[in-house]
Amino acid sequence: MLTYEELQTKPRKFVAFSSLTPAEFLDVLPAFERAYQESYPASQTRAGKRRKRKAGAGRKSSLESMEQKLLFALVYQKSYPLQAVQAELFGMAQSRANEWIHVFLRNARK
Repeated sequence: MLTYEELQTKPRKFVAFSSLTPAEFLDVLPAFERAYQESYPASQTRAGKRRKRKAGAGRKSSLESMEQKLLFALVYQKSYPLQAVQAELFGMAQSRANEWIHVFLRNARK
């Protein structure tokens, strides 16, 4: 599985997968995090409805950290792999990769 924690220690691989150096990645991360939190506040579900329970319950995502979310988006935008390949890289089902791709592309258009 491709993870930010592992990839950040290998700068050449990091650039190959994301087109950014680890330092550039960290420069972009705060803006990405702000945009993501504006689009998907913790008080609402991803569908935009008010949460009935506290955020964080349920199954843990393979894209739990903001760094992992940004890496997923950058890898997809750089190479446009098949969703099955993207899913395999990030340790998830193809259907879940499809959902995340649409989440990130929707935010990119705003």
